[in-house]
Amino acid sequence: MRRRLALATAGAIALWAAASHATIVTVFDGITAGVNNFNATVTAAGGTPTADQWDFSLSSFQGTVFDRGAYVVTRTNGGTIFLFDYGEMSGRVISIAPTSRDLALAPLGGLTLTFDNPINAIGFEIGDWATCCFPSALYISFDGGAPIQVAVANTSSQGLFPGRLNPSSLVYEIFVAAFDDSGSFTTVQFFGDGVFETLVMGGTIRYALLDIGSLPPTVPEPATLGLLALGLLGLAAARRRRS
Repeated sequence: MRRRLALATAGAIALWAAASHATIVTVFDGITAGVNNFNATVTAAGGTPTADQWDFSLSSFQGTVFDRGAYVVTRTNGGTIFLFDYGEMSGRVISIAPTSRDLALAPLGGLTLTFDNPINAIGFEIGDWATCCFPSALYISFDGGAPIQVAVANTSSQGLFPGRLNPSSLVYEIFVAAFDDSGSFTTVQFFGDGVFETLVMGGTIRYALLDIGSLPPTVPEPATLGLLALGLLGLAAARRRRS
């Protein structure tokens, strides 16, 4: 009986450990600090970051498909893309106008990046966010999965960070990223839910493919550990009653 209980306990712990090791990590910071964080996270997980700058020679682009070779960018609603400069961001940007707070509809106001080869880590620069329309959140979704919230602001001060070129000046320019080591993906959707705010995305797109399970596992909350312990104690009590 004790051997069966030990096996059941070990199995429960193994299932909990496996579930907890599929890790989602996000980055939300100023551009310089955020890029450093992204690169360090990718490198620590054994990956190699790739950077694609939307350089300033692209100002004349206008169309529905922005082809970057390794990936293409489209508006999720099929609309036309225009490129332009914004502040101190490292390259051209695309304007996004959030259209809904409903997470089922909000992606239609964003962009879709479709990659030739799988990735599971991506980051990019955002401008003119958190200037109004609170609360305002930003999301990244891999392969149409559950949206990952990468940033949220309830006041305008939460969108201010040191400038990329002039760190002594605070600007509405940030870097956001998402990592998901549960699998690999070929499409990424980015969108916001701050309806009526102006939002731009671009600069330099950074991405990588990490090994499955290569990110450090998140530390379980005490409540999670407590529930696991209670479950195991209940299993032990049931076994004793049957014996």
